[in-house]
Formats: sequence, structure tokens, C-alpha cells
Amino acid sequence: MPLIKTCLNCSKKFTIKPYWVKVGGGKYCSRKCRDEAFKTGKIISCFICGENVYKQLKALKHSKSKKYFCGKSCQAIWRNSIEYIGERHPNWKHGEYTYRKNILKSKVKPVCVLCKIKDVRVLAVHHIDKDRKNNKLDNLAWLCNNCHVLVHHYKEEREKFTEALV
Repeated sequence: MPLIKTCLNCSKKFTIKPYWVKVGGGKYCSRKCRDEAFKTGKIISCFICGENVYKQLKALKHSKSKKYFCGKSCQAIWRNSIEYIGERHPNWKHGEYTYRKNILKSKVKPVCVLCKIKDVRVLAVHHIDKDRKNNKLDNLAWLCNNCHVLVHHYKEEREKFTEALV
């Protein structure tokens, strides 16, 4: 004869065989209720989009930033646009290597000074005074990879380059 028990999670009445009660079962009406009862984490809203998401206690304890996300896409948005930019990025080199970004943001058209190629994929930024730490716009010029090598290694090409700048 089945027994009538009350679920410890949802308080719903259900029937169970006496043998299962004897061996320690009969506490929950379903696997879903059992799994819900065993959860120890919290529901937290995503830092970026605000969506509610369940996080285990382990994840809550081990977060260095104490910010929680619904998935990798929201975490990537936070890391790439809010947290790890500029001086806070672990690979930050004090702005020494931002010259390409600087010249791209400026109004200098991406065209090779010597051969007039316009394909940005083959263009390199040349430091006119050969000081790679001097990233001022008046020290930067566009050269295609081929012309860049020629300017660095051949005196005649270097002279053509300085004439083209004037």
C-alpha cells in the first residue's frame, strides 16, 4: 500500500512505496524538486545585460572582481571595453606601440607616401626620425611593406621618401 508524503521542496503531496521510505527515499516528489533543494548558490543579475542567472557558491567565492555575467559574451564586453583597456591591461607598454592606432584615428589618409598603394592590409607606419617612442603624428608616415623595407635599407629610397614628404 503506497504512502502519501509531502515534498520537502514544494510541499506537494505525492505517493511512494514503503520500501523507498525505508531505504531513505520519499523526500521529494520529483528529480527536479530534489535538484532544486540541493542548490546552494544564488540568483544574481548579469553586470552587463541585467539578466538573472544562477551562480554556485564556489563561483561567487572565487570571483576576483565580484562582478557576475550571464555568459562569455557579456564577460568579454566587460573585459574588452570597461576593465582591461589602456594602463589596466596586463600587456600595457606605456603607450609606446599605439602609433598605428593613432595614425588611423587621425585625418591622415592611409596611402603609401612613395607608391600610392591604398590597401590598409599592406600598409605599415614608418617613424620618420627612427625613434619608435616618438608617436606624434608629424613623425609618422604611411608606407607599404615593400617601400618600408627599401627606405630602411637603401639611401636612394630614403632620399626619395624625404623629398615626397616635403
